[in-house]
Amino acid sequence: MTSTLTHLAAGTELVEPVAGGAQLVLAALAGIALIVVLITIVKLHPFLALIFGALTVGMAAGENISDVLASFSSGFGSTAASVGILIALGAMFAKLLADSGGADEIVDTIVGHASPRMLPWAMALVGAIIGLPMFFEIGLVLLMPVIYLVARRSQLSLITVGIPALAGLSAMHGFVPPHPGPVAAISLLNADLGVTLALGVLVAIPTIVVAGPLFGKLAGRWVVLEVPDRFDAADPTGGDSNGDGTAGATGTVTATKTRPSFGLTMFSVLLPVALMMGKALVDILVDDKSHLLRQTFDILGQPLMALLIAVVVGMFTLGGGAKMSRDEIVKTIESSLPPVAGIILIVAAGGGFKQVLVDTGIGTLLAEWAKGANLSVVLLAWVLAVLIRLATGSATVATITASSLMLGLVEGMSTGQVSLVVLAVGAGSLFFSHVNDAGFWLVKEYFGMTVGQTIKSWSLMETVLSVSGLVFVLLLGLVV
Repeated sequence: MTSTLTHLAAGTELVEPVAGGAQLVLAALAGIALIVVLITIVKLHPFLALIFGALTVGMAAGENISDVLASFSSGFGSTAASVGILIALGAMFAKLLADSGGADEIVDTIVGHASPRMLPWAMALVGAIIGLPMFFEIGLVLLMPVIYLVARRSQLSLITVGIPALAGLSAMHGFVPPHPGPVAAISLLNADLGVTLALGVLVAIPTIVVAGPLFGKLAGRWVVLEVPDRFDAADPTGGDSNGDGTAGATGTVTATKTRPSFGLTMFSVLLPVALMMGKALVDILVDDKSHLLRQTFDILGQPLMALLIAVVVGMFTLGGGAKMSRDEIVKTIESSLPPVAGIILIVAAGGGFKQVLVDTGIGTLLAEWAKGANLSVVLLAWVLAVLIRLATGSATVATITASSLMLGLVEGMSTGQVSLVVLAVGAGSLFFSHVNDAGFWLVKEYFGMTVGQTIKSWSLMETVLSVSGLVFVLLLGLVV
């Protein structure tokens, strides 16, 4: 099966090493170490850190600086052209979902029909659904007021309620496109997006169960918190955002009090997922490439087209369902892009860093060593992502860097196996969030925890998520 992102990651073919093995390994380690130091100690923006890291790798490997710059520019451009567009479209759809009140509708409907015993499970489901189209940070900000409200009304621990929602958000961020990390890994490793999406969902569901409701029950005993009154489950304006005497689920001010229905909202959220997974299914069931159904899904199931369709449909289903005016919809779309500009630049710079690694031949070298040592490629991918995640604190940087180092190792692997490598990298990129991760501090402040409490709850949850994700990937590897 051909990849839906074929040729988007330029230069992924194996190349001859430009220097000896020891020099190339030292060059790669020097580049990665520099990125770590610049991000964690110097506090330099990852975009610049990745540029300097790429230059270090190339020059330490003995390449001409002009060739290094050409490699970086090539990788930057191809990644921005493929992944950058998807991130922008995903941000547009997420903003429509938030501003229309669609996110509120999902939360209220699912949580409102759950018994107290099932509330942690309902919160995990809400986190997963909200996390499907939204970046982690956006989803967290949207969900925090409802986490407060549910914990207060149910008399459950804030951690018992909150951890499952965070697990749902984080798992989607690490395993499922169109989030930046998985999309970047798919592009870099030339994996099939539809297959990876389907397998990612299969891995994410049991992983969320283990790291969410099950671990949350334990963590709620270790960390006991009072519910903060930061939002007091109310609209920031003091108004009744539901129009029924209760506050809106997210505490945000939507353009109108009218919301799109739950069914319409879920249709909008799942539409791009269905199109991309539909393409993977049709590719398997229909061998004839000239068949009308195959040709149709070859177009509609392309990630760019699927997300573009979702944005356009969302303008009518979400914006129209909320009775937003045309100007309000346009304003929502416009305001979605500035917050993700930095993410796009980081991911594109990661593509440039990848291309420098590729052009030095380090991937070829690692492939030869791994084959000789008979190492598990999936396990190696997870370990590399874990190490980079611990060092830099960035799941996206960990995903990009680990994927870059795995390029030579996936040559000759089947479509499903390459997708499992992508998921192993995603699992590793979630490992033990700590003080060098912005998400750590975001969770700490919203939950009103100490550093120690955050480590015993959030950091351990991320670790459980990462390890259980790897276990389920390895189990899938037995049948894929």
